[in-house]
Amino acid sequence: MTTATPVGSQALVDRYRLGVSSATVRNILAELELAGLLDHPHTSAGRIPTDAGYRWFVESVIDESPLPEVEQLMIRHQFGQVEFASEHWFRLAASTIASLTHAAGLATPAKPAAARVRRVDLVSLNDRMASLVVVLREGSIKQSIVTLTSPEDQEVLTSVATQLNELVHDATALQITAALVRRDPAAPHAELVLRVGERIVRLLEDYDRAAVEEVFSDGLLNVMGAPEFAHSEKLRRVFTALENRAYLGGLVGAVAESGVVKVFIGQENEPPDMQEVALVLAPYGRPDRAVGVVGVLGPTRLAYPEAIGTVRFVSGLMNELVDHLYN
Repeated sequence: MTTATPVGSQALVDRYRLGVSSATVRNILAELELAGLLDHPHTSAGRIPTDAGYRWFVESVIDESPLPEVEQLMIRHQFGQVEFASEHWFRLAASTIASLTHAAGLATPAKPAAARVRRVDLVSLNDRMASLVVVLREGSIKQSIVTLTSPEDQEVLTSVATQLNELVHDATALQITAALVRRDPAAPHAELVLRVGERIVRLLEDYDRAAVEEVFSDGLLNVMGAPEFAHSEKLRRVFTALENRAYLGGLVGAVAESGVVKVFIGQENEPPDMQEVALVLAPYGRPDRAVGVVGVLGPTRLAYPEAIGTVRFVSGLMNELVDHLYN
């Protein structure tokens, strides 16, 4: 698993001092090959694990892969040094996972089924244009440019933002639509309140339609250094496939629903360009609030116990982020 090359029977005897002959080991390897757990590139080569072989190994270690306590303390200390701001945590989660697993670390922001607004701001760009900033409860920020039908100064925009914050705070797109219908048409700047409110609704609807908002990653150089990805074009195709929001959104949904660490090995990954890699994903968050995943991407000969233990521990820390945002 460490060399990315086939391993022969004599190499196993010499390295692990098995106390048996290389012929005995060769017979065992042949039996494992018949069982579909090993393969060999050509007749005289040593063996390499198949996807089924890696799956058998993963199933034997997935429930017994704790992260060493010293590494748990180190990770918790790193998270304690950053502000309780979501983007910082996602970047730190990806970089921490990458450094501990020597592969690529991944993290997706926690995403609810229906986003809720925390705050709205309107900032004048000129007398005919304003910047709309919508901060969601999960920490994401959405921005849009609003064209004004008549010249307005910042004082008017501030008044409109104040009215909108009363209407949209902690509300979903559906709830905001209902609130706009009920608003007082005689209130100051009612037409502008309605126009900006409708823009907020569209921003939320676009956000809700996306299965995954963004993927934070780190450690791509770790994967590029693997012999399997000596050609950067192959790795580029892997990450292009991973950026498919529909596919990744399906993975996030499946992992979140399971509530446990999930491992996808080689051909278990649906996109053809990802069938030479392994993904280890762990969910975080709360299904009734917001969910995301943290994970590892690497070659199929990934150090699975370390990857499983790392993402399981980091996902636990990310649960604390979601609890903080909602409490």
